[in-house]
Amino acid sequence: MNQKTFREALNQEIPPPGLNRAVEALWHAAKGNWSKAHERAQEDDSRNGSWVHAYLHRLEGDLDNAGYWYHRAGKPVETRSFQEEWDNTANALLPESG
Repeated sequence: MNQKTFREALNQEIPPPGLNRAVEALWHAAKGNWSKAHERAQEDDSRNGSWVHAYLHRLEGDLDNAGYWYHRAGKPVETRSFQEEWDNTANALLPESG
């Protein structure tokens, strides 16, 4: 799945099949389902999963917890808008085309 088809999939009721947990967490976050997004991020123990996990805790307002997850992801604590962070993360985790 590439960035374009992922964004188009946000118009669907369920996430497309075959997404890894970090990307699926981003999908649920974009749909406004923080709990499901958090559940998926917790299931991904990779740096990417930790990165999305950090975003979710920042979104929730739990900055201390977010800081922990940014550290685990090897990323600086984010200060841009939530939408900019979501876009940046999605762009990094998905190919431009494919």
